[in-house]
Amino acid sequence: MSAESTEHAISAEFDDDRDDAQNAAEDSSQGAEAGAGKSVSASRLEEEGDVAADYLEELLDIADIDGDIDIEVRNGRTYISIVAEEEAAGLDSLVGPDGEVLEALQELTRLAVLSATENRSRLVLDINGYRAERAGDLQKIAEDAVAAVKDSGEAVALAPMSAYERKIVHDAVADLGLVSESEGEGADRHIVVSAD
Repeated sequence: MSAESTEHAISAEFDDDRDDAQNAAEDSSQGAEAGAGKSVSASRLEEEGDVAADYLEELLDIADIDGDIDIEVRNGRTYISIVAEEEAAGLDSLVGPDGEVLEALQELTRLAVLSATENRSRLVLDINGYRAERAGDLQKIAEDAVAAVKDSGEAVALAPMSAYERKIVHDAVADLGLVSESEGEGADRHIVVSAD
C-alpha cells in the first residue's frame, strides 16, 4: 500500500470516527443485511478479527507483556479483548491515562487490518475490561447531564470524547428521554445534551 493511499485511508478513518450519525447508519444497515450478504460480512469480520489478533499478539510478544486475546463478532463489528489472568501492569500501560494509549492502539490495529485486507475496519479493542468499566462511567455522565438539563432547562456541554464513547452517551441520553448532538471537530468533538 502506498504512503498516499495509507494517508487517504487514515484520513477517511478519522472522518468516519467524527461522524456519529454515519456510524449509527452503518450499524443499522449491517444489522438489516440478510441471507448471503450477512454471511459474507460475518466471514469478513472473522478475517478482520484474525488479522487484528495476529497483529496484537506480535505486539504483546515484542513488548514482553502477557495477555490472552479474545475475538467476538456482534452487531456488525469485531470486538477484540486482551485480558490477563493475573494483575499485569504491562497491560495497564497499554490503556494509558483516560484510555489514550488504548485509542491509539485501536487505530493502529485498524490500520493493520486495512493493510492486510484492504477493507476499512470499525473493530473495537478493549484491554483489561477498561471499556466495560468506562461504559458505566459514561452512563453516569449521561444521567448527570440529563438531570442538570431537567433542573436548569439549559443545555449541557460534556467533555470531548471518542466517537465510540459519544455513541454510548447518545444512546443513554436518548433512553433517558432527552436529545444530544455532537459538536466541534477532531479532538474537541463533544456532546451537547438538551431538552429538545
